[in-house]
Amino acid sequence: MPLMELLALGLILGFMLLLIAGIPVGIGIAVAGFIFGWFGFGEFLFNLVPSRIYGVVTKYEFVAIPLFVFMGVMLEKSRVAEDMLEVVGRLSGRLNGGMAIALIIVGILMGASTGIVGATVATLTMLTLPVLLRRGYDPGLASGAICASGTLGQIIPPSLVLILLADIMGESVGTLFAAAVMPGLLLAGLYIGFIIVYGKIRPDLMPPIPEKERQGLSGWPLAKKAVLSLSPPLLLVGGVLGSIIGGIAAPTEAASVGAVFSIIIAALYGRLTIPMIWQAAHGTLRISAMIFFILVAAQVFAIAFRGLQGEDLVKDMLYLLPGGETGALIFLMLLLFVLGFFLEWIEISYIALPLLLPFFIEQGTDMIWLAALIALNLQTSFLTPPFGWALFFLKGSAPPSVTAGVIYKGVMPFIAIQAVALLLLFNVPGIATWLPKAIGW
Repeated sequence: MPLMELLALGLILGFMLLLIAGIPVGIGIAVAGFIFGWFGFGEFLFNLVPSRIYGVVTKYEFVAIPLFVFMGVMLEKSRVAEDMLEVVGRLSGRLNGGMAIALIIVGILMGASTGIVGATVATLTMLTLPVLLRRGYDPGLASGAICASGTLGQIIPPSLVLILLADIMGESVGTLFAAAVMPGLLLAGLYIGFIIVYGKIRPDLMPPIPEKERQGLSGWPLAKKAVLSLSPPLLLVGGVLGSIIGGIAAPTEAASVGAVFSIIIAALYGRLTIPMIWQAAHGTLRISAMIFFILVAAQVFAIAFRGLQGEDLVKDMLYLLPGGETGALIFLMLLLFVLGFFLEWIEISYIALPLLLPFFIEQGTDMIWLAALIALNLQTSFLTPPFGWALFFLKGSAPPSVTAGVIYKGVMPFIAIQAVALLLLFNVPGIATWLPKAIGW
C-alpha cells in the first residue's frame, strides 16, 4: 500500500485513539489532522488551513445556526411546552397511552420550534415523567416515549442536522427541509401507531387519564386553552418553514424572524424577563460555540485526509463491496448506525460523510434522498445505548428510581421503529423527494 494511503489510515486510527483517550472531539480531530497532514505534505498544510477556516466562519448560511438555537432556547425558557403538553394530554386523555401520544405530538411541535435535543428531552422529562409514573405508566415505556419524542427535532425541520448536511452535501437548506418533512411525520406517525396498538395489548402499562380529572377541564374552556396554547408555536413553525420551503426567505432571514417572534411569544405568555433573556443568550453562545469549533477543526482533518489520497482509498473500498450502489448504501447506513452507539451526530457528519460521499456523487445517487436517509439514521445516535445523548439528558433529569437499565430497555422499541422508518424510506425514495419536486426545488 502506498505511503500516502497508509498515512490516511493512520489519520483515522489516530483520531479514534484520541477519542478513546478522552480528548474532546474538536481538539482530537484537529490534532490528528495536523500531525498526519504534516507527515504527508509538510508545511504546505499550514498554507491551506486558513483559507478553509475563513470559508467556514464567513459562510452566510451558518448565521442561521445561532438564530435557530436562540429561537429554541427562548421557547424552552418560556415554558411553551408545558402549556402544549397539558392541552394535548387532555385532548387524548381517554385513550390508553393518551399522555404518551401527547408527548409525541408535543415533540413534533417542540422539535420544529427548537431543534435542540437536550432542551426538549430535559423539559419533557421534568414536566411529564413524574406525572406519567404517578398515573401508573411503565417507567421504561415512559422513558422511551420521552426520548423518542425529544429527538424528533433532528429530522423535523428547522433542524441543525439538516443545515449542516446541506453544507456537507452541497444542497440548499430549503431543499433538505422540504425533503425531511414527510420522513419526520412518518416517524412520528409510527411512534403514535405503536403506542395505540401497544396500549390495547397492554393497557396496564399506560392507563388513560381518570375521568374525574378530565372533567376538570373540558368543553369550551379546553378548546379555548387549546387555541391559545397551540396557535403561537404553530404560527411560528408554519411561518419559518413556509417562508423557507416556499422560497420567500432564505434560511438565515427566516431564522432571524423566528428568533424575534420567539421573544414576542415569551412576552405574550407573560414570561419575558431580563434574566430569561440572559439565560437564552448564554445557552445560545455555548451551543453555537461547540458547533462552530468542531466545524473549524474538521476542516484540518478534511484537508489532511484529501491530501493523503484518502478519498481514493475509500472509493476503492466501496467498489469492492458487492451490490454496487445499493451495497454501498447499505454499508453506509450500517456504518452510521454503528457509529451512533459511540459518537454524536455532528462528529459522524464531519468525519464519516466526507469520506464516503464522493463515491455516491460519482454514482449519480439522488443527494436529496440520501440526505433524508442520513438524517433519519443520525437520529438513532441519540437513542442507542450506551452513549445516546437523549438517554443522558433524561437520566440527568429523571427521579433516582428510573435507572439507566430501565431507560435502555424503554428505548429499544423506538429504535426498532426508527429502523422500520429507515427501511420504508430506503425502499420508497418518494417519501423524501415528493415534496421538493412538488414545490419545484
